[in-house]
Amino acid sequence: MSELLAENWILLAIALVIGLVVAWFLFRTNRRTRVTGASKDVLDEGAERAQRNAALVESAPAAQRDEPATPAAASGGDDLSRIKGVGPKLVAMLNGLGVTSFAQIAAWDDAEIDRIDAKLGRFQGRIRRDDWVGQAKLLAEGQSAEFSDKYGAGA
Repeated sequence: MSELLAENWILLAIALVIGLVVAWFLFRTNRRTRVTGASKDVLDEGAERAQRNAALVESAPAAQRDEPATPAAASGGDDLSRIKGVGPKLVAMLNGLGVTSFAQIAAWDDAEIDRIDAKLGRFQGRIRRDDWVGQAKLLAEGQSAEFSDKYGAGA
């Protein structure tokens, strides 16, 4: 056995290097998120103190900025978990943002989608990827058969 190793040590070293490269590549590509850029804001550290203070004074109070675009449904709302891709945690998050009905979601435009999407944390991107607006339009109009045909059974 030792003679075999002595004769083929170069091949073993090459195989080890290839194995390490493949392992590194697999580890590197399986990372979940990557930060691709850093956007600077006037309120970030390093900005001039006067600029930061002016930006704080000129901004609207938090209660005015976070109001939902459309008022919540008066009847307690719809079962938002019927939308594919919306589970209990997302239902709670949406209710916290004042979104309680299919009609509200169906009325979202790109700006509203971006505003809500930015507040979904690790669920960002789900609105467009799972087509919540299209699903909500069908559910708001009571088109259960069309919803099932397009998005699958379970509605």
